[in-house]
Amino acid sequence: MKYKIVFQKAAVKFLRRQDRKTQERLLLAINQLPGGTDIKKMQGYDMYRMRVGNIRVLYSIDETISIISIENIDNRGDVYKRY
Repeated sequence: MKYKIVFQKAAVKFLRRQDRKTQERLLLAINQLPGGTDIKKMQGYDMYRMRVGNIRVLYSIDETISIISIENIDNRGDVYKRY
């Protein structure tokens, strides 16, 4: 089953600030969702986090309408501050 990937504003903002190589690494990893490597469910939230080097991608999955929503992308220390 193919999921549609939707980016939230904060995630797009972070992606635009990165250099091309980092952008490509992140997008490659995001396009492998919901599979992929180094994914953990966040405790207390209906969200998951994926590790790409020092960067974390926070996302949620809506199974009923097959949408993966990329909530936030940020560096390891900063990404959890919103939650």
